Amino acid sequence: MGKRIVIIGGGAAGASAAARARRLDPEAEIVMLDKGLFISHAPCGIPYYIGGVVKEAQELAIYTPEEFAKERRITVKVNAEVFDVDTKNQVVYAREGNETVKYQWDVLIIATGAKPITLPVEGHDLNGILTLRLPHEAPKLREEVEKASTVAVVGGGYIGLEVAEALRNLGKRVLLFEMMPHVLPTTFDEDMAKLIHDELIKNGIELHLNEKVVGFRGVNGHVNKVITEKGEYNVDKVVMGVGVRPDVDLAVKAGAKIGETGAVWVNEYMETSVPNVYAAGDVAETWSLITGKRMYVALAPPANKMGQVAGANAVKGRFLKFPGVLGTAITKVFGLYVARTGLTEKQAREEGFKPVSATIKARTTAHYYPGGVQVNIKMIMDETSGRVLGVQIIGPDRIVAGYIDVAAALIGKGATVDDFFFADLSYSPPTAPVWHPLITAARVLSKGKY
Repeated sequence: MGKRIVIIGGGAAGASAAARARRLDPEAEIVMLDKGLFISHAPCGIPYYIGGVVKEAQELAIYTPEEFAKERRITVKVNAEVFDVDTKNQVVYAREGNETVKYQWDVLIIATGAKPITLPVEGHDLNGILTLRLPHEAPKLREEVEKASTVAVVGGGYIGLEVAEALRNLGKRVLLFEMMPHVLPTTFDEDMAKLIHDELIKNGIELHLNEKVVGFRGVNGHVNKVITEKGEYNVDKVVMGVGVRPDVDLAVKAGAKIGETGAVWVNEYMETSVPNVYAAGDVAETWSLITGKRMYVALAPPANKMGQVAGANAVKGRFLKFPGVLGTAITKVFGLYVARTGLTEKQAREEGFKPVSATIKARTTAHYYPGGVQVNIKMIMDETSGRVLGVQIIGPDRIVAGYIDVAAALIGKGATVDDFFFADLSYSPPTAPVWHPLITAARVLSKGKY
């Protein structure tokens, strides 16, 4: 018999780890435990279920537990909440219904994900203040907001913007509160974020920037007011979108070191500080491909890859390394696709670079070819080295995703503005102008060199 591997969490990282471990070791005994109903699930899809784009919550899971177990010969337990980890005896304890079940392990992978952040303010525990994290909870969430006519969304990050759009699709009045001067404050610069503000307002979002929520009030235990530093607002429901924090409780019980970001410290092999214990996904911290510094990024693509690394190394030893991340991300805000990778100009300055930037408008097709649209691109470079540090792109076409992926691939390899300019990108009148928008941005950023 092979190693006994126990994986806590069946989301992106956990399911990915289980699949990779099985592929590399046909003899391993693999058990995956999840406290929810779904595995291999996609929390990023919840706003689209709320807004009616996705019809059934079950569609947010790639596999059913039964399918995953059968295809990969993995023991899958749902509604199994692990509550304790004993690293001395290499055992975890889980509640399954009315029973406590013990699982022995040779290798443990902690993939417990993240929890929604709640504000520690007066009234935070009132009924009608909603969070979203797990797909099996989405039907209840949609049922709650469907009852409302006015909904407040607290937080202008990715989830906040996506939920705001979903609620408008349901015909709700939406008030969006962000305590910083602009939406997406940690991932976009203010000049680019203004384009998003215009799109939100155009689509009926009541935007409250620089307005910190300081409390909630209710009647009969149900929220009916949002209190900010500037005033009070009547609402029927509140959706919290202020971000997530790593769910490290079990990692702490295992004795694993918590890193400077508040997530579980791991090395490039996804090993924690405890022998034979790995961590992957939103519970674990990672590091920047640009600065090398530790950072926390709760995104599905890195989580899946971290799971692959943890699963491989759980059965093969130090077989794979995780290189780090750029924080590449994209979302849709009504008619705009909003994408970014690397550092913002503000972040670059804070990290000690000497950033310069260029912002351009460019068409997605040749000027004479019908159907093209205009995209806005901001490219940020370190003036000293010429290295491109970040790119932000906003436009009304899915091609924005392709552009940001090209930028991420180049930045991840340390590309300079010269590398961007000479990148051998494709051209055809229906698909791109002869001067690709990314090359044009590099040309402008070079300040007359090209």
